[in-house]
Parts: sequence; structure tokens; C-alpha cells
Amino acid sequence: MSQANLNPPEMQRYVVEHIVKNDDSTMHSTQRLRSFSGRLPRPQNESDYDIWRSGVELLLQDPAVSDLQRSRKIFDSLLPPAADVVKHLRSNTPPTVYLQLLDSAYGTVQDGDELYAKFMDTFQDAGEKPSHYLQRLQVALNQAVKRGGVLNRDFGRHLLTQFCRGCWDNSLITELQLKQRKHNPPSFAEFLLLLRTEEDREAAKTIRMKQHLGSSRPRAAAHAQYAYTDSTEKGEIAALINITQQLAQQLADVQKQLAILTASQSSSSQSALKSTPGCKLGEGQRAGKPSKNPPSVPKPGYCYRCGEDGHIKPQCDNPPNSALVATKRKQFTEKQKRWQHSDSPSRHHLN
Repeated sequence: MSQANLNPPEMQRYVVEHIVKNDDSTMHSTQRLRSFSGRLPRPQNESDYDIWRSGVELLLQDPAVSDLQRSRKIFDSLLPPAADVVKHLRSNTPPTVYLQLLDSAYGTVQDGDELYAKFMDTFQDAGEKPSHYLQRLQVALNQAVKRGGVLNRDFGRHLLTQFCRGCWDNSLITELQLKQRKHNPPSFAEFLLLLRTEEDREAAKTIRMKQHLGSSRPRAAAHAQYAYTDSTEKGEIAALINITQQLAQQLADVQKQLAILTASQSSSSQSALKSTPGCKLGEGQRAGKPSKNPPSVPKPGYCYRCGEDGHIKPQCDNPPNSALVATKRKQFTEKQKRWQHSDSPSRHHLN
């Protein structure tokens, strides 16, 4: 049989369109690395070095990509100044050489023991969900594992132990019985799903509680909301309550002092009116001409300590002001002289 009978044109066309082209498209559609420049602060459209390095590791594990293509993809994903670190390398340089140079420039320089100590000092922040805290622990522990601070087989045990140590929600730890699972810790994916499921259940229960108690019993709903706050929020609430009580006490003291001052001023005014003698008709006076009341005796009306009006020395908390006191004393002396001069004719007439 001839070659045309063995490989007809229709079969050749099918092979070219569906097999060869698919292989080429598969090779060209290999994952594309994100851009990395190493600039600080990091631009929003770029990834940090750890994320970029994780993408390169996936590229190295792809058997459909050659070393030449890997080196080219690594170089194409770099921007200055990171591209300046490797631009002197040749085109046929293995990708491991690229990574070695970039690791020395942008990789973590801390050793495994320091990273493990940093992992042990990672605790849950205020208002942070337990699932988010677990993700931060996983990132920190992965860095310690890469640098040799923790064995990979002990990853799950260290993750669970530090979570039980650094998570402040003891009810969650007790509900999920996490401390009993230290000898057989769950994987990170299982652990994270377990926390997110419990958080979703608690959130749904809180919403149902607010809907049920919000309209009928607002006080009970408010009390239930306080029960779900963390220790930091409780401390802030206690501080606000304490400040409110102090302000209320200060306001009560001011009102009490104002009442005492008003009472003292009214009593002094009444005593001055009572002490002023009424004007009587003399023998030589006519009944048709009423006599004029003599002016009342002038009173100081100022504080002997600070010189201000409206209070007296036993009730004064102001600092002493001798100059103002001297000025007020001089004015009061002149006022007394004027009163004595104006009152002398009436005294002479009465006599």
C-alpha cells in the first residue's frame, strides 16, 4: 500500500489540528509568574518574594517545561531592581542559579531557630478571628520549616500547640476539644475548615439571638452582646463606665457648692434687710411728707483671699490675690465714707 493510503490527507489534517496544536497551546499556556521587583514599599500590582517564590517552585515541578523555558519565565517576571541582580546571567543558565542569587538578595536571612522563636511569640490580636490567627501561624511556621527550625513531620503538632497557647477563646478550644487532639493533630486544611465552620455557627446563633431578643427584651439583648465581647472590649467598657461615674460625681459636687453659695447670699441679703431700721415720723415732721429711708450699711461683698465677688474666704479654692484684695478694700473704704457722709444729715435730723 502506498503512503497516501496509510496516511490520508484527512487523517494528517486531524492530527495537526487536534494533537500537535493542542500540545503547542498547552506548552504556551503554562502558568505565568507574577511580577516581582523587590522595591519597597511594594507596589500593589506586584507580589512579595515569598509568594513569587512559591509560584517558581510550582513551575520547577512542571515536567512539561524545560529548564530553558523556566529560566526565561523567571527572567521575564522580574522588574528592576530585582532584574538587575540576574541580568548578567546567560540565557542557558539553569533556573536554580537564578533562585540562588535572588534568595541571597531577597530571601529570609533569619535562621530556623529565630523563626521558630518568632512563631512561638505569635498570639491572637484583639478582634481577630481564630481562623485568621491560624493562617498567620501557618505562614510563620512554614518559614521556620524552610529554614530548618522545625521538622516537617512535626508541623501539625507545633501548629495545634501554639494555637491552643495563643488563642484567647477558651470556649472554642473546649468546644472543639483541641487539646485532646495534640497526639493526633489535624492537617492545616482540616483545622482551618473546622474553625471556619464553628465561627459560622456562632455568628448565625448570635444573629438569631439579636433578632429574637432585639424587639422584645432590649436589656437582655444588650447583656448578651456584652457576653460575647473579648477581654479588651470589656476593659474599654469598664473604663468608660468609670469615667462616666467620675463626671457624674463632679457634677453633683458643683451643684452642691452652687446651692450652698446661693443659700448664703440669700441669707446675707435677708439679714441686711432686717438689720436696717425703718424710718419713723419725728415730732417736727409733717404727716403729709413721708420721710426717706436711710441707705443701708455697705457690705464688702468680696473674698478676702482672692478678691473675687460672689463668695467668702472659707468657701474659696482660688489662689490668693493680694493685689485684687487691696483694690477691693480701698473701694470698700471709699464706699463706707460716702455712706457715712450721706447718712450724717439723717442722723442729725433724728437727733
